[in-house]
Amino acid sequence: MDVDTRLLRYFVAVAEEGTLTRAAERLYVSQPALTKQIRQLEAQLGVRLFSRSRSGMALTAPGRTLAGRVPALLADWDRALRDTRGEASRAARVLRVGFLASAANEATPRLVAEFARRRPGWRAEMRQATWADPSAGLTAGTVDVALLRLPFPGQDALRTSVLFTEPRWIALPTGHPLADRDRGPLAFRDLLDEPFVAAPPETGPWRDHWLAVDERDGHPVRVGAVTDQPDDWLNAIANGYGIALAPASAARFYARPGVVYRPVSGVSPSQVAVAWASADDADPVVRDFVRCCTDHAVNDDATATFPPEEYAACPPSSRT
Repeated sequence: MDVDTRLLRYFVAVAEEGTLTRAAERLYVSQPALTKQIRQLEAQLGVRLFSRSRSGMALTAPGRTLAGRVPALLADWDRALRDTRGEASRAARVLRVGFLASAANEATPRLVAEFARRRPGWRAEMRQATWADPSAGLTAGTVDVALLRLPFPGQDALRTSVLFTEPRWIALPTGHPLADRDRGPLAFRDLLDEPFVAAPPETGPWRDHWLAVDERDGHPVRVGAVTDQPDDWLNAIANGYGIALAPASAARFYARPGVVYRPVSGVSPSQVAVAWASADDADPVVRDFVRCCTDHAVNDDATATFPPEEYAACPPSSRT
């Protein structure tokens, strides 16, 4: 009997969470869709896996047996996929490098050039991921190494080396009352009641970091829009659905009419890191790329405090 691994992943999520509601939130699917998938798996196996009640989903005896075996099975399958894809890229002399928008920024071309110098005949293939995957494919094994912003889901299971930090600024629509305030940093405490543009819920610590949950002292977050692409993020801000924290460098890379970037106080900086799987600690190609990053990814202005008029995409009236 062949069973779709997606059904098994859904089963594991329900078994671990104990309710369809929490499992659906974790998987970022609707509860009816998840219910349908669990019933499909039960129909294929010909057994009941859960006892359903108002309190949640309890595993049956067959369900407990399956729950004890499936995580290891999925881990082996994921490892096999990673190894297979990795061997294919090695045969082509390609290092797959995942990255997120506004990760290493100006340093990226320097890293690629240095890697080519160290590894003649090899190519660093840059693969951009959406914000819905803050590990940029590293957790799924679709890349060999990644340039990321910390923290991200699954970070503890991977190797990371911080390359540089930069301040977090705030992105506002140009019509916002604070967009034309004089050039001193805005206090984050003055923004706590604002709606924010957020990453998808399943990104966990990544979403929390860019909502500055740790700096809110328990103050609840208002989410005005959820996006996972830079263009959608910019449009949501420009259209007034919310404001958003962003790296200071976003003011250069994502300047557009309708959006203003301002310094903000009361929030910690953002960290950029290179990340790789612990299984690749001894891989000479991965090690060379990591060394390129740690030796050459110095962002000369990453920790500086910039005058807003230099980087903010402000209307002319505010550039006095």
